[in-house]
Amino acid sequence: MNKPLMAKATAVWLVDNTTLSFKQIGDFCGMHELEVQGIADGDVAVGVKGFDPVASNQLDSIEIEKGQKDPRYKLKLKHNPAAEGEEKRRGPRYTPLSKRQDRPASILWLVKFHPELADAQIAKLVGTTKPTIASIRERTHWNIQNIQPIDPVALGLCRQSELDAAVQKAAKRKAAEGGAMTDDERRKLLSTETSLAMTDEPRMPSSIAGLENFSLTPDEEKPAREENLDADSFFNLPASDDKDEEEGH
Repeated sequence: MNKPLMAKATAVWLVDNTTLSFKQIGDFCGMHELEVQGIADGDVAVGVKGFDPVASNQLDSIEIEKGQKDPRYKLKLKHNPAAEGEEKRRGPRYTPLSKRQDRPASILWLVKFHPELADAQIAKLVGTTKPTIASIRERTHWNIQNIQPIDPVALGLCRQSELDAAVQKAAKRKAAEGGAMTDDERRKLLSTETSLAMTDEPRMPSSIAGLENFSLTPDEEKPAREENLDADSFFNLPASDDKDEEEGH
């Protein structure tokens, strides 16, 4: 479904000038109804000027009237060649100029903590190029000595859900290839949702599994050997000879 031009500004106009439901406006503009409700409450799109879809020949006034009479009615977008492909564009992610200097730090973080990610995945996540990724992997980047790894989610270059999806995809690819993974790699391949859902019960490392019943002490079931210990046996003293004592006297 194609979105109207300036979808958020169009939603602002529809909220201010019609009695359409939040769901109707959300469906028409490609937004969630809670986001439309945020526009009505003044929490979303603050300062955005409304864009009239009727004046821009994207929506007929008759459609608005039908929608206001029937909350279940879905508005129909008029065909506008300029709006084609507005909802999704392929290619690298656009990164604002203010954040482009942070991309090497995010690439280094991904290369260091998620080496299973392919270059194409990293390029899509942070909006960079494969030569840049290769230079950081091989540590030939001109500023490699001053780059510190920083989580791209913390930098605002991608969402946590997008990173988790890329990591899970890489995990499936590696499992299909039959590659052996270390314990550290398995922990890295867990998504945030999966790791948060795990119990806090301590787990025994696989390297020492099966040794939980091992003991250096004898089995408790075996009876302890009873020994009658006296002073002579304890110090291992030789037995005394009464005849020698009499001859000595």
